[in-house]
Amino acid sequence: MSEIQALLKEMEQEAATTRKMLSRVPEDKYDWKPHPKSMTLGRLATHVAELPGWVTMTLNTSGLDFSKGGYSPVVVKNAAELMNYFETTLADAKQRLAAATPEDLEGTWTLRDGDTVLVEQTKAEFIRTCYSQIVHHRAQLGVYLRLLDIPIPGSYGPSADEY
Repeated sequence: MSEIQALLKEMEQEAATTRKMLSRVPEDKYDWKPHPKSMTLGRLATHVAELPGWVTMTLNTSGLDFSKGGYSPVVVKNAAELMNYFETTLADAKQRLAAATPEDLEGTWTLRDGDTVLVEQTKAEFIRTCYSQIVHHRAQLGVYLRLLDIPIPGSYGPSADEY
């Protein structure tokens, strides 16, 4: 299996879990957050939904500089918009990754904030970082849902709520 095929397979495996998690986010709690320094539930869920789009961005650019204002989070208003946004970013990422060549994965991708370099990796490495970010923020989302007493779907097996 090629590296691109492996990345596509992993993307789809994580997408199945992400769909289950995003489907549990209650619209009436989008403004809720567990701590003043935390994102709101709506913002966190939207960030999880947007992260497949970072794969597309990685393959189409050489980096992102937050200080230049090139990043603007989308705002969703309801569950249908959230799921549509996720499916759109996922479809775009899968299409772009499927069209990539091994050489496309070799270039360097840099995430920075002005002169501060936050991450500098090959594009293949940063795609894996995107997947890790999805898992990380999806886990945060699970904590939010648990605090709201919403049953958590299983990720890599059943959750305590599924027994």
